[in-house]
Amino acid sequence: MPLMEKPFYRRCLGAIMLLTIIYLIHKVHFIFNPLVTLVQILIVPLTISGFLYYLLRPVVQYLESRKMNRMLSILFIYLLFAGVVTIFLMVVWPPLQKQITEFINNVPKLIDGLQSQMNEIRKNRYFSMFDNQDTQLMDKITEYINQGIKEATGYISHVFTFLNDFFIVVGTVPIMLYYMLKEDHRVTPSLVRMVPKRYRRDGETVIHDIDTMLKGFIAGRMISAVVLAVMCFIGFWLIGLPYPLLLAIVGALFNFIPYFGSLLGAIPCVIVAFTISPSMVLWTVVIVVIAQQVEGNLISPYIYGKTINIHPLTTIVLLLIAGDFGGILGMILAIPVYMMVKIIVVRVYQIFLSDKVEELNT
Repeated sequence: MPLMEKPFYRRCLGAIMLLTIIYLIHKVHFIFNPLVTLVQILIVPLTISGFLYYLLRPVVQYLESRKMNRMLSILFIYLLFAGVVTIFLMVVWPPLQKQITEFINNVPKLIDGLQSQMNEIRKNRYFSMFDNQDTQLMDKITEYINQGIKEATGYISHVFTFLNDFFIVVGTVPIMLYYMLKEDHRVTPSLVRMVPKRYRRDGETVIHDIDTMLKGFIAGRMISAVVLAVMCFIGFWLIGLPYPLLLAIVGALFNFIPYFGSLLGAIPCVIVAFTISPSMVLWTVVIVVIAQQVEGNLISPYIYGKTINIHPLTTIVLLLIAGDFGGILGMILAIPVYMMVKIIVVRVYQIFLSDKVEELNT
């Protein structure tokens, strides 16, 4: 039997060829710089457009079922959406903007309050029994928290300034979204025609599975985020926590990130509460935990069902890698991108490799 016909050597040769291709691509990476720049420009508008597409598509389909023209349905949704945005700008944005401005301006006071609370803790008779090393540890903790507040403040300021000046999103998202909704019924046939004829039925199945997954993921995350924001806002407002609307929205936005999102969203709430009193921290933690438990155990299971089925360890690894490469946006996109790739790979394996593996096993 020739050497290269053995499966082991063929796999080794394939791995060597793959590594060679990766090495050559790395050496000529400058050729792909324009493509990378294009992706960086379009990734945010495409993400927002895709998100809104899956939220608004059921409304378009419902209006079409009521004998309304598709184009008129989209224009009607745009009018409703413009009304919602107007209400948001008139009702929600003024207090939110005020809280953002107050938060940024009061960072020195927050740090002073944090330092005062740490000093009070040191004076406590339980902590006074510790030695100087523990005092140095408390100093380090205070320093890290202060640095975190400053970085978070700069990040929030940068994000909202960025959003206010983000003309590319404002100019491109409505156009992209309009054509996504208008050409919805042509997307699947167009993609299926790109697949060889013998595999078109499988291609149609893959597209349907990806579409179902994205629909469940986006709708589920949106509903969960809104419910979590409402519960946290009510709770923060009742206990008198400063910046309740800002902190509730920040926590809801972080909720789009599985596992890590709940922790990341709770950190700013706890820090702000700690600048007031330890009892405020306790009440804040209770509210956050209750809201997250209600969202995670009562709402998410009914929304997601079996749509998102990923092992927790896989999710954590994906989020760590995506966060390192793409930041917050990468962590948000990590799970849907992984699920898309998984659906495609599983189907390709079923078509091309499952029969061969069974033959080898027998």
